[in-house]
Amino acid sequence: MRYQERLGLRTASARVFAARGPSDGFTLVELVLVAALIGTLSMIIIPRLFGYAERVRDTQAMVDISEMDSDIGQYVMDNNLPPPSLNTVGYGSLVDPWGNPYEYLNIIGGGVGQPRKDHFLVPVNSDYDLYSRGPDGLTGAPFTDAKARDDIVRASNGSWIGPVYEF
Repeated sequence: MRYQERLGLRTASARVFAARGPSDGFTLVELVLVAALIGTLSMIIIPRLFGYAERVRDTQAMVDISEMDSDIGQYVMDNNLPPPSLNTVGYGSLVDPWGNPYEYLNIIGGGVGQPRKDHFLVPVNSDYDLYSRGPDGLTGAPFTDAKARDDIVRASNGSWIGPVYEF
């Protein structure tokens, strides 16, 4: 044993090693805790991201219906009747965010089909119906039908546009 070691003196490298500790790595417990934390955060964040994407599609459908409603309103002011189809106002080829065509029914002009009805079986519009069949591409009547719950609709003659489940 060297003289410095017997006196308790250490070399420079021994002092650095003693100050840092025996290892700079992570323990197994620390790694498991970090993995658990990441897993927990992922379980919270990922579903919210998927929900966000669906809300964006719903919002886009509402914006599209609002724009069509505005142009149809202009057509009604010019012609005193709603257009016979969406083609008349230039929206015949427009599809909703899920790739389905928007649905339109001219109620005043005697269009083919039944007007949309609410939970009480009362028609939701007296002039025309305009809606998207939503993410599943299916619809039903009345609004209480399970297939209609995700539809994005124009209701109350245009004073309300949104998902059926909120109407």
